[in-house]
Amino acid sequence: MLSFLVTSILMFIFWFSLSGQTAPIFLILGVVSSLLVAYWSHDLLIGKMEKGPGLRRIILLIKYFPWLAWEIVLANLNLVYLVLHPKMPIEPTIVRFKHDLKTDLGITLLANSITLTPGTITIDADRHEYIVHAVSRKTAQDLLSGTMLAKVKQIEVGTRR
Repeated sequence: MLSFLVTSILMFIFWFSLSGQTAPIFLILGVVSSLLVAYWSHDLLIGKMEKGPGLRRIILLIKYFPWLAWEIVLANLNLVYLVLHPKMPIEPTIVRFKHDLKTDLGITLLANSITLTPGTITIDADRHEYIVHAVSRKTAQDLLSGTMLAKVKQIEVGTRR
């Protein structure tokens, strides 16, 4: 029911942003068409939504983004140092590491966070392991320290550790 409601609202917002019509007949038709589309496809767009840990996850995710932004800044500075250093101490490395993430949200969030951080690219991510290309050994060691994995695990579980 919650996914149906959220999908209906999203569909109406999308319809309104494309049409821009404010006449009552168009608004009624927009609501009706949004409800029909949501009825047919609410499980495709959003899926089943949980009420309990969902809010806590959202709060943890909102806290995660500033931390990730700071990590991206630090990684940018490290990459600038590597490139501008006279000896260019770049040592490309492929790193494999196992994880204990259980949800697609956790696996995808960690893979995208790794790729967003300059100097690392997620090559492959599955239910058991990540394969990552790192531009230097220090970058690979920072990744293997597990800080990012622990933060994503907190979001996945939805509780603080």
